[in-house]
Amino acid sequence: MSFESMPRQDLLLAIDSLAQEKMIDRETVIESLEIAIAKIAKHKYGEEFNIVAQIDRKNGAIHVKRLFDVIESPESVGEEYNANTMLTVAEAKKYAANPSVGDVVEDMLPEPEFGRMAFQTARQIMTARVRDAEKGRQYEEFKDNIGDIVNGVVKHIEFGNVFVDINGKAEGYIKSTELIPGERLAVGDRVRALIMDVVRSNSGPQIFLTRTHPGFMEKLFTQEVPEIYEGIIKIKSVSRAPGSHAKIAVETQDPSIDAVGMTVGIKGTRIQPVINECHGEKIDVILYSEDPAVFIVNAMQPAKVAKIIVDEDTHSAAVVVTEDQQSLAIGRRGQNVRLASQLTGWNIDVMNEAEEAERRAKEFKEKTELFTTALDVDETIAQLLITEGFRTIEEIAYVEQSELESIEGFNTELAVELQNRAKAYLAKQEQDYFDNGHKMGMTDDLLKFDFIKRPTIMKLGENDVKSLSDLADLAADELVEILGEDNMSPRLAERVVMKARELAYGIVPDSESEE
Repeated sequence: MSFESMPRQDLLLAIDSLAQEKMIDRETVIESLEIAIAKIAKHKYGEEFNIVAQIDRKNGAIHVKRLFDVIESPESVGEEYNANTMLTVAEAKKYAANPSVGDVVEDMLPEPEFGRMAFQTARQIMTARVRDAEKGRQYEEFKDNIGDIVNGVVKHIEFGNVFVDINGKAEGYIKSTELIPGERLAVGDRVRALIMDVVRSNSGPQIFLTRTHPGFMEKLFTQEVPEIYEGIIKIKSVSRAPGSHAKIAVETQDPSIDAVGMTVGIKGTRIQPVINECHGEKIDVILYSEDPAVFIVNAMQPAKVAKIIVDEDTHSAAVVVTEDQQSLAIGRRGQNVRLASQLTGWNIDVMNEAEEAERRAKEFKEKTELFTTALDVDETIAQLLITEGFRTIEEIAYVEQSELESIEGFNTELAVELQNRAKAYLAKQEQDYFDNGHKMGMTDDLLKFDFIKRPTIMKLGENDVKSLSDLADLAADELVEILGEDNMSPRLAERVVMKARELAYGIVPDSESEE
């Protein structure tokens, strides 16, 4: 049936039906049809004319018009003059009562006849535009769902990469590296995955899925544990060695709730479906704490920690365990301590009690050498200061004088002299630091960036990071690559870069701006 012979109300019903079937806006379908009709009209009346078609949204009537811009004279528009699309005021009076320069006048044309070829052309134009609209709708739909889990069916597999039909709406793609090691999917299998990214393309949205991302496990727990879904229990962080071992940190503000027990479920009823979905991955559920030392000790489970030494300046911690717990704390190929480090965002070093004693002895010797050199004193005075709890030259320089005087064998004169020597040493260190930085071309805003230690800043300068804006322009993984994972964890790198962006460009993270 041609458009010409189709009853107009039936035309509107057909438009509504197509819009519902493709799940796209009714107006998009009407506009696509209008463009198709205008194309056929141009083929009949001339491609050189400005012809448009309009469909009445209420009764389905089709109006075909030729449009003209009203001008003063051909000379007034110069080389842009086009007799097919422009009319003078006098010429325009044929189509309008009182035309004026700048108006657009309409010449109503008979609706073109839609023969078989014309109808086929219109149908092709409509199909193409509706398909584009459908792709756009799919892109917007899935773009807004990045970070959510979708269900699908495996369509085909190429070189280990899996193509998934997502509820008949779109096709998802799981790279072989985003599959859990050891799992084997086959065509027809149902599969769940996290939407990692959505990219617009000519063939439709490319939906990249993952089953290895920590967010996948987080969403699985959200689906299995009602208290997490409702926000009563919060997931603070997740670290994974996909298919092998994972750790998840949870907390609650309700003291009557056992966050860990609720997450695991009675006899593991809540955690077991997550383990099954993750191909048997062993999962440690950890209680989160605002106290870094407590959080790190919890994260080291199942190992028992005898002692922990935390260095907030370097965001690192030394975990001391008994010798029989050391292999458990480190884990196979370092997996347990690595996951604990990723979970907490702290660099964690595991040692036994003998190694810790050796570390203390080494540290005592290094501090003794530093104090004797910096303060120009003998070993006895240096070791007395260390025994009394002084760890840095800064502490000696700026502590209350009375604290130094209270050390057995010290007096006011010695206390004053030690503080003067400490301040002189620090002043020289400060001058040398800035002199060396300036020689490398580093700017003061980076040299004064006190979010990380000065040796780390100098290493940045050695790697062509010369200003705070240079640091702010780095990605977190680039910063880790420059400094090495032993000196900078990925999570700390993110904090450093965000702080640099805040100071350099005034960019404040969303969580801070909301507060």
